[in-house]
Amino acid sequence: MAKMINLKPFKEFIQSESLGGVILIISVIVSLLIANSSFAGAFENLLSTQLGFQTGSVHLRYPALQWINDGLMAIFFLLVGLEIKRELVEGELSSFKKAALPIFAAIGGVLAPATIYFLVNKGTNTAAGWGIPMATDIAFAIAIITLLGKKVPASLRIFLAALAIVDDLMAILVIAVFYSSELHYNYLLYAGGVFAVLMAMNRAGVKHLAAYLIPGAFIWYFVHHSGVHATIAGVLTAFAIPTTPDAQESALEKLEHILVKPVNFLIMPVFALANTNITFEAGMLEGLTTSLGVGIVLGLVIGKPLGIGILSWLTVKLGISSMPSQAGWAHIIGVGMLGGIGFTMSVFIALLSFPGEHLILSEAKFSILTGSILSGILGYVMLSSVSKR
Repeated sequence: MAKMINLKPFKEFIQSESLGGVILIISVIVSLLIANSSFAGAFENLLSTQLGFQTGSVHLRYPALQWINDGLMAIFFLLVGLEIKRELVEGELSSFKKAALPIFAAIGGVLAPATIYFLVNKGTNTAAGWGIPMATDIAFAIAIITLLGKKVPASLRIFLAALAIVDDLMAILVIAVFYSSELHYNYLLYAGGVFAVLMAMNRAGVKHLAAYLIPGAFIWYFVHHSGVHATIAGVLTAFAIPTTPDAQESALEKLEHILVKPVNFLIMPVFALANTNITFEAGMLEGLTTSLGVGIVLGLVIGKPLGIGILSWLTVKLGISSMPSQAGWAHIIGVGMLGGIGFTMSVFIALLSFPGEHLILSEAKFSILTGSILSGILGYVMLSSVSKR
């Protein structure tokens, strides 16, 4: 009689978020292969294809890559914002001390890498790129910690998500103040007005999701045209959607359940496929030994865990914040290492730092990729070893 095969572990894996992480890593590899093959030109043309429409007063026609980075990623940030708000109301961030930890950790994770880069590049023609190693790529960082599954406390994923969101908010602020040529304050005012309406509906007890998502689309439009990165609209919309501290499913939790699979299995892989599109060129490897390359790699690999670890330890010891549930200091250092996955936002800041300088940009991109890969591997190994101990 043939032996029955137990498919339950495979089914559980398929249903878990870990599969989304695996698909994301595969997308990264496929993107790098395409970028360095004969299909590179065709893929670039695909990403630059104009999509959408434009009228006299409404401009919604952009390249496919911009729709992915500003449109699809706004949905990803919406999901992350939902998770953060749920944890603020009824979970890991529901007390001031627990909510304070990712905020201070993010501040440390921004200051230390920027300082390292500045010290290495002071007085050089690449000094303007000090913002490059500041950012954490939330999509990739969460994908790596998701691969670990139950090996790490669930509170750690929430801590990383909150830290990365605060990190992104600070990166957006830095871009707005130091790297933006022009901000349109009228659009920011419009976005703020719509957000105020959403918060008023929340206070009035409105629970229908469409009442929040449709105005949320307008917030996205206004933020996008303001000159600030449009993904922040996802977080603002999420924070306006109502939830409850009890076991009854709220509008927020309902939307969260709807978005999990599309985000894990579609949005994040498409994002990775489009943004890992780096063509290896002559001089890239040598670029790792320049002040630019050293500043970026050290900032991401050393600066991120150093800043996150020191400020987390300091605020916990001073009684300002408290540790995530079932997590130790080795977990915090591991998360700090994952914070060094800068990638997309780092590349974005590099583009703003060195416009039109092809060779410097190529070196910066390769250094960001190297530092991010090292950070991801070190963080995964660190957190895996902690779980085994």
